[in-house]
Amino acid sequence: MNQANVLVTGMTAIALFSVAACTRKVATVSKPPDITPVATASARPAPTPVPAKAKPVAPAPVRQASAQPAKPTTMPAAVRKRLSDEVAKLEDALFDYNQSTIRSDASAALGDDVKVIRDILADYPSQKLIIEGHADERGSAEYNLGLGDRRAHAVQEFLSSMGIPGTQLATVSYGKERPVCTEESESCWQKNRRAHLIAAN
Repeated sequence: MNQANVLVTGMTAIALFSVAACTRKVATVSKPPDITPVATASARPAPTPVPAKAKPVAPAPVRQASAQPAKPTTMPAAVRKRLSDEVAKLEDALFDYNQSTIRSDASAALGDDVKVIRDILADYPSQKLIIEGHADERGSAEYNLGLGDRRAHAVQEFLSSMGIPGTQLATVSYGKERPVCTEESESCWQKNRRAHLIAAN
């Protein structure tokens, strides 16, 4: 190796060493801290928010009262006569001795014209029917009053089941005090074991 090559090689090595040293130095130099002042909020007060305008609310619809006319409380004479005539068509509900159960013939008798009566009563809620309970002459007056009462209530329940409001049905017991027959026979006693309907005045 000649002298010129040795010189070039040496100079190249020195140059590389210098560059490496500079690079290392740069890498180890720490960056100065950033002392730039941070922008602060303006001292001016924040603008007051303007409330949004409320949307107009449509008023709730007013419900109109029913236009149906009130039902009359007083029954006209002509309608009362019609009701009395219809009630008179009903046969008495007859009962077995010492019983207050509605028999099949009694339910048929009561059910025949009850629809017409029910429709008349529906138009006059204050009008009532009176159900009379009766018994034959056998037994004490006190016992027969209780028996007549049970018979009247049995008919009341039956008519309620047919659509007549219970508020339009009243009951009364006469026991054995108002017989329709006074003979001492079974056929006569059977007529007295009954429930009878009338229209209240």
